[in-house]
Amino acid sequence: MAPINICLLSTIAISLALLSSFGHASDPSPLQDFCVAVNDSNAAVFVNGKICKDPEMVTAEDFFFAGLNKPGDTSNAVGSKVTPVNVNQLPGLNTLGVSLVRIDYAPYGLNPPHTHPRATEILVVVEGTLYVGFVTSNPADATQKNKLFTKTLYPGDVFVFPEGLIHFQFNTGKTNAVAFAGLSSQNPGVITVANAVFGSDPPISRDVLTKAFQVDANVVKYLQGQFWTNNN
Repeated sequence: MAPINICLLSTIAISLALLSSFGHASDPSPLQDFCVAVNDSNAAVFVNGKICKDPEMVTAEDFFFAGLNKPGDTSNAVGSKVTPVNVNQLPGLNTLGVSLVRIDYAPYGLNPPHTHPRATEILVVVEGTLYVGFVTSNPADATQKNKLFTKTLYPGDVFVFPEGLIHFQFNTGKTNAVAFAGLSSQNPGVITVANAVFGSDPPISRDVLTKAFQVDANVVKYLQGQFWTNNN
């Protein structure tokens, strides 16, 4: 475990250093030193972000999170677990435009195709081998197809997923894999494609999905009947 702990510390430092150049690409720039988030679930006022805690009440704990050295539970259908550190786990991130995740993969585990609507992601592999990729948005030329960019990553390799584009990571090895990623938003959001399309509540009309995917209605019925794993 010692090598992983060393990699963990270096990964966090590298990820946040790299993010500093584009940390405000999505989130507004802060107008004060900090704006520690408070629990606003019962607030009558809605803001773009989180309501600020009284600066006089802020402590060092508001800027601290412990536990990224602990592996996530990958015993699910996709074989991966994302452990986020965004403004919901670390209130001091509010208005700062950065967040972090740890991703654990079982052998042949997958972080399925998904998108972050508010953030670019930069990922570094700490352990194992990952096959990663992203798909471009619809091309202006209707005769062309969305382009796929892929790469096989090894420990120490870094890959970036542009904001809003569908991307994935797949553990191609027979052993566990670990990666860390920095994101250019305090609250990047995540939309897992299969979950959103086939597992929404209420479900999307089968007529819509049958037409969209050009498949038989029974195929759509089967897919909507599956349990879609949330690995976040």
